[in-house]
Amino acid sequence: METQTFYSNGKLLITGEYVVLDGAKALALPTKFGQSLIVKQGTNNQIKWTSFDSDKSIWFKDIISFEEIKTKITDENNSAVKNTLIEILHQAFVQNPTFLEEEGYEIETHLTFPRLWGLGTSSTLINSIGDWLNIDAFELLQKSFGGSGYDIACAKSNSPIVYHLENEKPHFKAIHFNPSFKENIHFVYLNQKQSSKLAIANYMSKHHHVNAVISKINTITYDAIDCKEGKEFAKQMEKHEIIMSDVLEIETIQEKLFPDFKGIIKSLGAWGGDFVMAISKENPTAYFKEKGYPVVLSYEEMIL
Repeated sequence: METQTFYSNGKLLITGEYVVLDGAKALALPTKFGQSLIVKQGTNNQIKWTSFDSDKSIWFKDIISFEEIKTKITDENNSAVKNTLIEILHQAFVQNPTFLEEEGYEIETHLTFPRLWGLGTSSTLINSIGDWLNIDAFELLQKSFGGSGYDIACAKSNSPIVYHLENEKPHFKAIHFNPSFKENIHFVYLNQKQSSKLAIANYMSKHHHVNAVISKINTITYDAIDCKEGKEFAKQMEKHEIIMSDVLEIETIQEKLFPDFKGIIKSLGAWGGDFVMAISKENPTAYFKEKGYPVVLSYEEMIL
């Protein structure tokens, strides 16, 4: 068996967080950061698995037997990461049982972004496993992790996309989105890892009449894509924040942490964690550093 290498892009959800689960149209951007999966021949009916963070340190290392994968044996003495991997690989086995007919595997994953950034450690892995085993990565995600699947679409796409679910099936198309005002857009890491699973469960428990919200968000998504000026784009993002603040019954991140910011701050993905988008006339890096948020990336640095 020859060594095989697969690579998947990370992701940022610009519009449609949460409501994308209910069919809203979302603007999503693949990132310049991602994760590769390297598969080599192994032995002993097992997978020797090693996961490297972007600084080359090992953040997970373990051996998973084919038996554990086939019967989905998760154990409370295992690390949570190992149990999650067993669940993903078991579902992969359901979709393509032949991959466990080999003698064994040695697998490495390599992130190009720090794992805690939340740019898609799981989605990039699931997409690459899908590519490796020739199985549907959306189904693999759905039956192991859950979520809307926009992150899998980004993992596969090399340009911005509009993503939505229709009858629970993913639909996405590449679009042209290359804002002339991109020097006014920065991404700021809040250093608060959010569990997508928990955020989704919390949203689902608040389920209201989402149809009116969805049509508003769809309009914002398309208006944002068409924006010619940063000011107009900021206005759309502010509108989006107000609508979602109402739906989630949570104050916006700007109200909570950055009320004196000269510009607009938009939550991306699960509210309260990972990255936010800042739109401002001046470069906001010094402002955020002073507030204790030193990781500020420009649009050019972040977006593919």
